Amino acid sequence: MPIYIIFPKIFKHFTGCALWPFVLLKDPKLKQDPIFINHERIHLRQQQELLIVFFYIWYSIEFVIHLIRLQSQYAAYRAISFEKEAYAKENDLSYLKQRPVWSFLRYL
Repeated sequence: MPIYIIFPKIFKHFTGCALWPFVLLKDPKLKQDPIFINHERIHLRQQQELLIVFFYIWYSIEFVIHLIRLQSQYAAYRAISFEKEAYAKENDLSYLKQRPVWSFLRYL
């Protein structure tokens, strides 16, 4: 189970962020949003699979590559394989129960 921390003042461009083992939230009400929580829990699983530090390295490299290619921070963010998986599966609340290891690779 993730640990939730509320940081309303520092989040300007996003509503939350998974930083294993924490989920940082812009608004405490987000703890009640099952789709949002599922999205962040998918990221926590991805982070565990890559032993946390490698997730952040991979995420950063993908972001920079997509930023150069797409010339848009938002488009680069949405093109990251970890984000593609999380957005594609956030509505499936049982996804993490049957998710194969390293499933984000399907979204490269």
